[in-house]
Amino acid sequence: MADSSTLVSETGRSLLADSSVLDSKIIETSKENVFRATVLDAEEEMPQIETRVVLVQEAGKREELLKALEEIKTPYIKTDTIEELGDSDSPEFETIFVVSDFQAPIFSSLCRADCRVVGPPVVLRCAQKGEPLPFSCRPLYCASMLNLVLCFTGFRKKDELVKLVTLVHHMGGIIRRDFSSKVTHLVANSTHGDKFRIAVSLGVPIVKAEWIYKAWEKRNEIDFCAADDDFRNQFKVPPFQDCMLSFLGFSDDEKANMEEMTEMQGGHYLPVGDERCTHLVVEESTVKDLPFEPLKKLYVVKQEWFWGSIQMDARAGESMYLFEKSESPDFKKSVSLLSLSTPNSNRKRRRLKETLAQLTRETDMSPFPPETPKSCARPSKNSTPLPLKQSARWQVAKELYQTESNYVDILTTIIQLFQVPLEKEGQLGGPILAQEEIKTIFGSIPDILDVHTKIKEDLEDLMINWTESKSIGDIILKYSKDLLKTYPPFVNFFEMSKETITRCEKQKPRFHAFLKINQAKPECGRQSLAELLIRPVQRLPSVALLLNDIKKHTAEENPDKITLERAIESLKEVMTHINEDKRKTEAQRQFFDVVYEVDGCPANLLSSHRSLVQRLETVALGDDLCDRGEQVTLFLFNDCLEIARKRHKVIGAFKSPHGHTRPPASLKHVVLMPLSQIKKVLDIRETEDCQKAFALVVRPPTELNNKLLSFQMTTEDPCKEDWLKMLCRHVANTICKADAENLIYIADPDSVEVNTKDMDSTLSRASRAIKKTSKKVTRAFSFSKTPKRALRRALMSHSATEGRSPSSNESFLGSRLSSTSSLAGVPSPSLVSLPSIFERRSHTLSRSTTHLI
Repeated sequence: MADSSTLVSETGRSLLADSSVLDSKIIETSKENVFRATVLDAEEEMPQIETRVVLVQEAGKREELLKALEEIKTPYIKTDTIEELGDSDSPEFETIFVVSDFQAPIFSSLCRADCRVVGPPVVLRCAQKGEPLPFSCRPLYCASMLNLVLCFTGFRKKDELVKLVTLVHHMGGIIRRDFSSKVTHLVANSTHGDKFRIAVSLGVPIVKAEWIYKAWEKRNEIDFCAADDDFRNQFKVPPFQDCMLSFLGFSDDEKANMEEMTEMQGGHYLPVGDERCTHLVVEESTVKDLPFEPLKKLYVVKQEWFWGSIQMDARAGESMYLFEKSESPDFKKSVSLLSLSTPNSNRKRRRLKETLAQLTRETDMSPFPPETPKSCARPSKNSTPLPLKQSARWQVAKELYQTESNYVDILTTIIQLFQVPLEKEGQLGGPILAQEEIKTIFGSIPDILDVHTKIKEDLEDLMINWTESKSIGDIILKYSKDLLKTYPPFVNFFEMSKETITRCEKQKPRFHAFLKINQAKPECGRQSLAELLIRPVQRLPSVALLLNDIKKHTAEENPDKITLERAIESLKEVMTHINEDKRKTEAQRQFFDVVYEVDGCPANLLSSHRSLVQRLETVALGDDLCDRGEQVTLFLFNDCLEIARKRHKVIGAFKSPHGHTRPPASLKHVVLMPLSQIKKVLDIRETEDCQKAFALVVRPPTELNNKLLSFQMTTEDPCKEDWLKMLCRHVANTICKADAENLIYIADPDSVEVNTKDMDSTLSRASRAIKKTSKKVTRAFSFSKTPKRALRRALMSHSATEGRSPSSNESFLGSRLSSTSSLAGVPSPSLVSLPSIFERRSHTLSRSTTHLI
């Protein structure tokens, strides 16, 4: 049947009338679930009427329907016409007709006769849940909108509304003419009107008419529910639907961002002054007056309306955000008090001073005695009268208290203005951020606030009852353990907090709008959340500097002098611990970065005593670890060397449980080598044909002779000299040797048969590609699958059992096996016999008297 055709009711009742009376009877009968069996004691006294199902036309041909009716033990008959049944109003049966097509002529005939009609999905759903067939006064095709209460607004065409109401009834939904607290969804064709405003304030989902049509298309899916969030969100009414916006007073970047957000949220933007504009969004801090007289239909609103609409995912009411000129009565009164004609009396001067204080928002701290003449001072009973001129120690202590009070205010602002609203349940439009993201952003800020609130209270009490002998150091020492406990978790993950803010702001428009709204408030001082969150990182060094200043102005005989020194030391210990903890945390993060980046990385690489020292990008100059010319990355740890090559095929990205996508592993594990296996480090001389090359003389436990692994550095940082010294220092520490420099030997490129001349040439790259393809073909067609290295190891063992000297089997050890079917002896630069080289080229070494082996 055609889904787009108009469905017209044949029952004679108006579908546009409020169906609340009839629906209430249905709900009362079914206890708000037409699929729940009605259990009443009165049924035992009433005569039992058997339910009979009539499968009409196509419904009788569906085997799954016949099986479902047998499962719920309901008798049925099949028919092609109603006339075959005779009188369907027999008192012996309660007849239910199952019709597959609700637009067929026979369906219209059944509706005119007020027969009970259901669709196949209803029967299948009852069989699936083991429930009896429902009682419904209306035709019921499926249960996609079961228990949903809908209200409509903004629809002008009667035919369209009739069609939508009919579809809702066919899917088990209920219609209300007036909006009430029982309404679960508002179907809106316009963002104007009282119903829309009430739905926004109550957080009721507002959807387009397409939601009903698409739900009807899925009517044959038994488990489908139209109220599912993922499905419903596809059809939500965007905040700026039917809105034409203009922006005044914003910078070019801000304006471009807001215009982009407007289109993302379903609206359009126009130049300022266009008569089609419905909303003029004004930057109230820069615009004092409008450049033109606005039309009556034009809403002139603050930018908070714009961001607030995006944050709650619905168009906010304009009345709360209307733009007004800055000349308020209070401001005019204040200006009049500042006029030059103010009388020169004491009373007027006092009023002038009060007005100035109000306009400039002075924030003098109440615990401090006012700096007024002694005759005007009124000391409290609990305070000691202070001299006219306070000491330098008192001035710095006052600054410590003021900064502590400001710091507590900033932390309170972060929590009250940002964290609490984000964690609040029942947010309009759903949660703005996930709980994991909120925890990552704010970390231990609440714990830090608790500690500093106590410090502030103690400092306030000290300043009220000030004497020079009062101890400031004791207050810091009192909370040093709490500072040590609360600060490291926040400081260590501060960079991650900033990254999370940046990522969420880009990916989540509602969070971006939330930040815009709150950062514009005076409590934030027009600072971003990231700028506010850096304050805990800066606070402890600032306190240490102030304590040093107080110490300078403290007399030697004052007991607080020693206490301040201890307090400063305790703060240094806290900051040292933070830095050390941060270093460990960064090392752990680097560890896991290596594990995720290197495919096949050994699990035993992760160890509590191991730390990453340096990463180096190189190119292999030999053929033992991998092919010559391949990109190789060396990860130097304090006790081992992880060697990995670049992957030829990158695997798919890894997605963590929290939804964060990690980049795919770009490297392939080759070998994890303990530093104790490195016997010598060769610094190869710089020549025209050999640049930035070095080699390692290693002896794996499974090999009889040494190996030479040669590399070329591809980065400028670190330089080769620093890298080799760093490597030798950690090798010496591993093998417990003090002379790390003795591990470095200088060698000529020819002596170890190493050159880098052809590494960057196009011909060399093409040669390596051909060589790689040839290997794959050789392996594919080879009859012998003996691994090359195993074969070489077997040859070495065989030569050792025959008692050959190292020089006699040099051709075997230095051979390069091009395939498992050939043993041609080709000299290899990575497996040459080291004794013979240094015998032939002894004059090229700087330490000719030292033997390598």
